[in-house]
Amino acid sequence: MNRSEKSLHGLGAEFPTAASLLHAAKKVQALGFRRWDVYSPFPVHGMDHAMGFKRSRVSLFSLIGGFIGLGTAFALIYYTSALNYPLITQGKPYFALEPSLPIFFELTILLTAFGTVLGLLLLTLLPRFHHPVFNWDRFQRVTDDGFFIVLEATDPQFSNETSRKVLQEIGGTHISEIFQDPEINPHPARPTTEVVS
Repeated sequence: MNRSEKSLHGLGAEFPTAASLLHAAKKVQALGFRRWDVYSPFPVHGMDHAMGFKRSRVSLFSLIGGFIGLGTAFALIYYTSALNYPLITQGKPYFALEPSLPIFFELTILLTAFGTVLGLLLLTLLPRFHHPVFNWDRFQRVTDDGFFIVLEATDPQFSNETSRKVLQEIGGTHISEIFQDPEINPHPARPTTEVVS
């Protein structure tokens, strides 16, 4: 295996419209690919379902953060008011629920937000300052009018030749190898096959 094969990130293909991208994503999902992604200038309605995404696990991190916040607030208030420095104020018991509610609320919301952000960063592997698709010059259109699918080389079903045929059959154009190392090809776009739809 030479250096370029080791550094291959995958194959990318361009699609003319959001509808064609959605249709292609459904076909890629049906073929059983697991490590692939779509890129578009705006969210495409129905793409999550087309890619086979399940319910996000970010909400689990939010729930855990909320429980930690509520438990922390309860422990702090109970320890300081009832155990460490018991003090009767305005005839209330050492631990009273009513004056504790604002602190329960604030710490629960605060740590829920922290859990949400942390979960999002962990599940999306962010921050990531560079991605191999940035080495593909056609990818610059993704912020304007470009729609792309990239099949990653780490997918168990990936084969350079077979994956290229798949991208051709689903209507992809400007099919190119994408490398992780930009030094392998100083002109990153390497169109190997172009299909005019």
